[in-house]
Amino acid sequence: MVNKALETIYANEERRVVFLIDSKSFYASVECVERKLNPLKALLVVMSHQENLKGGLVLASSPMAKKILGISNVTRQKDVPDIPQLIKAEPRMNLYIKRNLEINAIYQQYVDEAHLLPYSIDESILDMTNFWPLFGDSPKAVAERIQKHVLKETGIYLSIGIGDSPALAKLALDLEAKSARHLLAEWHYEDVPDKLWPVMDFGKVWSIGRKTAKKLQSWGINSMGDLAHYNPYQLRKKLGLMGEQLFALAWGIDRSDLTEKIQVKNKSYGNSQVLPYNYRDREAIRVVILEMADQVASRLRAHGVQAALVSLYLGYAEQKIDFDERHDRSTGLHKTVRIDPSNRSTTMMSVLEKIFNQHWNGRPVRHIGVAMSDLGSDKVQPISLFEEAQLTETEEQDPIDQVVDQLRKRFGSAAIVRSLSLERGARAIERAGLVGGHNGGNAYD
Repeated sequence: MVNKALETIYANEERRVVFLIDSKSFYASVECVERKLNPLKALLVVMSHQENLKGGLVLASSPMAKKILGISNVTRQKDVPDIPQLIKAEPRMNLYIKRNLEINAIYQQYVDEAHLLPYSIDESILDMTNFWPLFGDSPKAVAERIQKHVLKETGIYLSIGIGDSPALAKLALDLEAKSARHLLAEWHYEDVPDKLWPVMDFGKVWSIGRKTAKKLQSWGINSMGDLAHYNPYQLRKKLGLMGEQLFALAWGIDRSDLTEKIQVKNKSYGNSQVLPYNYRDREAIRVVILEMADQVASRLRAHGVQAALVSLYLGYAEQKIDFDERHDRSTGLHKTVRIDPSNRSTTMMSVLEKIFNQHWNGRPVRHIGVAMSDLGSDKVQPISLFEEAQLTETEEQDPIDQVVDQLRKRFGSAAIVRSLSLERGARAIERAGLVGGHNGGNAYD
């Protein structure tokens, strides 16, 4: 009876062959390979030494470090055991990016670019529906071939989830493949009742966060099966579009098309950072804001655009910063102003300084964010329908900005800095070598 019902539900669903591939313990594995160690057997952690985390945080740990020492990817440096067998590696983000590009280049030997989506630095989605018959007798055989290919070329082990949809492939990866003997799992729609519905730990399920899990449990939804059989209209009413998405996830349904080109309507450029300690001094906070204004304005110029909206976010020190949530106005200052389109550093610095001076209430700051949006080409001058066009007054490129941009492009972002970056509290020089907030590592061949 259940099988008959499933046949009806999935009758109109397209069955694809989707691979969701994870480079196992990626950062740690790269460091193991660099040291000619087996990533599955070595005791190694990649640990960032950051002031704003009071000593640092483990970014990645090898499988054996997790199993034997209980070290996870959120372990603080002070909680990492100090034993001779454990290798503590400094992060090298540039190296990890290079390896990621190499691995995705291997994937492109099995699927065209349109059907390959790099999902993160260690995960990629491959729609193999029309490609797997070219390389093996079954999707599983092709997945094993890709595993062996990447292992031979890079030394990195892969976990692969295979599913009838991208969501099902992701669930197969997270809930089975990562812990399977051969690091491989294949889920079809018919497997959902037996493999997905019994799951009660929502923390293991992709896209369900801690707060959402608490809400679901408060409504008597204690398993994925409960979620699948909950009234979808009530889920929509309570959670909006997310309610529909969670209901579909509980059935393994995902109709997203990897080849679809997404047009970003409201693109913006921004930068944010957690400060190494609570900033209470007005001048120190001001210096960091101006540094960030200069950095983001430089990115605007590099992409040939100007911004008409400028935003400043200050997260107050006594508020806990939750990076899984959007900036809430109650956690600090969040102000946006409209300006005449510009990408000049001096203009953006002046605007953000004015916002800060007008609205900061004196509370200590731990998190600063700067964003610039409502973009337009710097080759186009906006003209009002109600005012005479002043074409001679188009904002020209600041010659100082031009020289600074050229020097930074050629020699790095720390090659030339403004004098304010030498003042107390400045962060630009220290952060110049960071990639994604972590050490970029030494240069490589």
